[in-house]
Amino acid sequence: MNRTATRNSPESSRPGLWARVGDRLIVGGATVGDEGRDGEIVALHHEDGTPPFDVCWSDTGRVTLVFPGPDARVQHFPRSARTAAPRR
Repeated sequence: MNRTATRNSPESSRPGLWARVGDRLIVGGATVGDEGRDGEIVALHHEDGTPPFDVCWSDTGRVTLVFPGPDARVQHFPRSARTAAPRR
């Protein structure tokens, strides 16, 4: 299992870095002590979910095109959590 997949995910055997809209991209800091940053993946440029991604960063709210490096990982969320209507 690669480190970007969840244990019970049907895509758990899928190799490489990939994402779906709504997943979270986490990038490590460039230096020791730098916490890094994270953001929501808001758009994909390839149908198979491979990079690059459009990411809305949590610290700035800006959307940028990201080509993730080796220090990046994707936190996947179940499809039902992304597609469910908000509760009122």
